[in-house]
Amino acid sequence: MKKHGKKYLEASKLVDSTKSYSVSEAIELAQKTNVTKFDASVDVSYKLNIDTRYAEQQIRGAIVLPNGTGKSKRVLAITDKIKDATDAGADYAGGKELLDKIKNENWFEFDAIVATPNMMGELGKLGRILGPKGLMPNPKTGTVNPDIAKAVKEIKAGKVEYRADKQGNINVSIGRVSFSKDKLEENFKALKDAIMKARPTSVKGAFIKNLVVSTTMGPGVKVDFTNL
Repeated sequence: MKKHGKKYLEASKLVDSTKSYSVSEAIELAQKTNVTKFDASVDVSYKLNIDTRYAEQQIRGAIVLPNGTGKSKRVLAITDKIKDATDAGADYAGGKELLDKIKNENWFEFDAIVATPNMMGELGKLGRILGPKGLMPNPKTGTVNPDIAKAVKEIKAGKVEYRADKQGNINVSIGRVSFSKDKLEENFKALKDAIMKARPTSVKGAFIKNLVVSTTMGPGVKVDFTNL
């Protein structure tokens, strides 16, 4: 069993584990029970009533959070439209030479990759390297886009990806403890709307099985999802 420190145990006393809180209360409690000295991430965890063995129940997408995530991402653009990418804020832009750098030098000084469709043939060769790291661009998340400037700008503006794992869980950061409660609530709502919109038509009964808000290393706060 995992042992928790004194700060965590003190913080967890503020949370009633038998209760489900409103979104506003849950976010406020999560901020209040942050136990780190740094500006921790505020995370939302969904447990969904889906079976990802069926293609139509695999949920994946991306949204630009209205207030960003509080973390600036370094973006690598694989494209022949290098000026468009760099003007839009890409940290690195280029073609096969940068893919060779990843392959030969184990270079990973970036947090996200975007690409134009014509480069996917070359990118596909690095699938075994990029896939396990969650870095492979995908049209579903807008990271493969003929408009490379748009793809770069969205990530710089606070775009987050969401994807259900095999157990039907989705975990996404919606900001930082330093954000105002209102900004976190707006981000929470944007993510919630996107996930609810992605509900497969084949799902019967309740779509959400459990919903928790927490901070990095802080206790989880259950959210009342009956009215979402």
